[in-house]
Amino acid sequence: MYLMDYHHHTNHSFDSTASMVEVCKRAIENGIIEICFTEHFSVNPLAPTYGHMVFEKYLSEIRACQEQFNSQLTIKAGIELCEPHLLKNQYDEILQPLNLDFILGSVHNLNNQKLRLALKEDHPTAYERYFNELYQMVSTADIDIIAHFDLMKRYAYKEHGLYVFQEHREKFEQILKKAIDRNIGMEINTSGLRTGLKQTLPSIEIIQLYKELGGEILTIGSDSHTVEDVGANIAEAYELAKQCGFHYIYKFEKRQPIPVKIV
Repeated sequence: MYLMDYHHHTNHSFDSTASMVEVCKRAIENGIIEICFTEHFSVNPLAPTYGHMVFEKYLSEIRACQEQFNSQLTIKAGIELCEPHLLKNQYDEILQPLNLDFILGSVHNLNNQKLRLALKEDHPTAYERYFNELYQMVSTADIDIIAHFDLMKRYAYKEHGLYVFQEHREKFEQILKKAIDRNIGMEINTSGLRTGLKQTLPSIEIIQLYKELGGEILTIGSDSHTVEDVGANIAEAYELAKQCGFHYIYKFEKRQPIPVKIV
């Protein structure tokens, strides 16, 4: 099977110390054929991500890894944007000249507060606020994939419990229909399987709904922040995609989605 892992963070992200070379080596060890680096990036001075990324150094290291592992691993250059529907012009100005392969869009903050803090201040409506923000993102942002669709549950589940799918189904349909209309796909993020959450992000119900609504563009990502997590639960995510009726997982080349058949 052509295994791909399209969500990695290294020391180019503020919350990782992993090296690109070691990530590539671990991917090869774990039978991954293609990876994409997707470092955190924000143009918002109030976001913790702000000011960490130096694109010249980032892209230079990716090119060096592409040369070093040329015959063993396909390596793509991507980015994970924080709230890319906000300050959109600033994002466009910086990113358009870079000719990246892949852009993940994420909501990590609500009104300039980390999700964990937003949850603490107003937990009864935190899920609703988060999903509303997600809808705003898919409505206007220039992105390829929605990262970890129901991320809020990572911070909520221990103290406040998981959201009830049916309570938010109408909003999920709005988000997914808008994404499909704009040719924005979704990832199966395996990071939740490595915690007490024991779920992918998003949940299987959202993956199934995406398929029911006609969604096809699906990527798989470990969301690794350490070398040890590279490729974690990727094969499991492929099986989940098959279970939900998907026949293809997508890779990206210069922001163009390319289907790869699940064998």
